[in-house]
Amino acid sequence: MTEMGVISIVALLGWLFLAGSALASYKLGFSKIVQMALIWVAIFAGGFLVVSFFM
Repeated sequence: MTEMGVISIVALLGWLFLAGSALASYKLGFSKIVQMALIWVAIFAGGFLVVSFFM
């Protein structure tokens, strides 16, 4: 793995930690967090399908 690969992984983990701590600050229940995560997965998957369909 190159040096840039390691830097990218560390940066992505940092962003993941930042997003997770922001989500935790809302003090939502586990079921609400799972519901929101599934909605975001559906949004990104739908966007991917639309873009791949028209390309």
